[in-house]
Amino acid sequence: MRTRRPALQLSVLALCFGPPLAVAADSAPPPAPAIALFNGSDLSNWVNVNTSPSTWTVSKDESGASIIRCSGSPTGILRTVDAYENFILDFDWKHLSDPGNAGLFVWSDPYCSTGMPFSRSIEVQIMLTPDNLDAQGRVQYTGQGDIFSIWGSKMTPDRPHPGGWERCLPSARMTKGAGEWNHYTVTCNDGVIKLAINGTEVSGCSNTTPRKGFICLESEGTEIWFKNLKLTPLPAATPALAAKDVADLACAGLRPMFDTVSLAGWHEEGKPVGDATSEHWKDSHGVVRFDGKGTTLWSDAEYGDFEMLVDWRWTGEGQGKMQRPFIGLDGKNIKNPDGSDKMIELDERDSGIYLRGNSKSQVNIWCWPCGSGEVWGYRTDPKMSDAVRAACTPRICADRPVGEWNRFKIRMQGEVLNVWLNGKHVLVDAALPGVAARGPVALQCHGSSIDFTNVMIMDLPSAK
Repeated sequence: MRTRRPALQLSVLALCFGPPLAVAADSAPPPAPAIALFNGSDLSNWVNVNTSPSTWTVSKDESGASIIRCSGSPTGILRTVDAYENFILDFDWKHLSDPGNAGLFVWSDPYCSTGMPFSRSIEVQIMLTPDNLDAQGRVQYTGQGDIFSIWGSKMTPDRPHPGGWERCLPSARMTKGAGEWNHYTVTCNDGVIKLAINGTEVSGCSNTTPRKGFICLESEGTEIWFKNLKLTPLPAATPALAAKDVADLACAGLRPMFDTVSLAGWHEEGKPVGDATSEHWKDSHGVVRFDGKGTTLWSDAEYGDFEMLVDWRWTGEGQGKMQRPFIGLDGKNIKNPDGSDKMIELDERDSGIYLRGNSKSQVNIWCWPCGSGEVWGYRTDPKMSDAVRAACTPRICADRPVGEWNRFKIRMQGEVLNVWLNGKHVLVDAALPGVAARGPVALQCHGSSIDFTNVMIMDLPSAK
């Protein structure tokens, strides 16, 4: 039978050995619990950035476990709703065929880079391919877990690449073939990334930028399955990361306006809402191609205050040589010494983006000397004040050469419009008096062939 120890004996023990040790105030906190990035029933934790609704679906594997099934088409990304800084990500993947191509992006922006189907991020490759060799027989890339920077991100590979690329080739070959499950453990901590394949570390990098952002699964041509996606958070950096080291979190609300395989949600002018048929506008794997004929393409949905991304490029032939004026920063035509308008002959190209259901509130796309972003309907309206007309004139011509991709960022709040073109702030707080409070947006038909891609939009709080 157990006997109770006398209080005196306890006191003696306390004198001999001291009180129980206290936990140090600066000891490491307990590890955070793992987060399931896939709930097994739907994709509510994910955002389809630039692929079709049919690209990513929930299904079952051969054992009955829930999986994210990627068809591989079209090319693009599915990203997490939330952004992450330091973490350990575990997941299983299986290519159904060899060769197979896909990837994992970490610390990504919430949208794709200009004219591209991929985002600025660090890619952890998920491939089944033979080694690619250069003319000297040196390995350029493998299908064994390479890590590399894409579209403006930066990193230092753990081992120098033979060609000097920002790419880490694997130190061991641990990937199983088509039809077999592989396990990735990706540790991302303070700008350092390490990849273990099936329990063996094979590649890594350091000095990455950015080092906080979204996690993406990549679709790139072949079917792949993912399951058991679990993320274990690690402590954030101290002090907090500088802005340059963080992805564009302010644009996390952006959602695609096209589904990459159809014009669903859009209609040509003259057709009813819901009629997405068109002979002249075609959505081909995320690039909306317009042949310059037909009519303007309107969104079925209406928007109030919003921010919008639109990538565009000129295609095909222009509309011929035409005389066009030089426009000053005051919004008026620049004059020659004799009082005539200063003109230039150029190959005419013209399109634009209508805001809130009205062609007057149009962000112009053209080849005039003042550059794209001008609001013709307000700049040329004699009823508008000099200040309004000047503000509707681009501060700088930021257009890239014909055939290259350009990016608009358009912010509309109340009656105030701001436009950035290729990172340049070309319209600054331009007032559009009398503009509608809500309305659809449109891609304009003005006789020129043009491509659009990465068309995304997010609602903003009301300016009032």
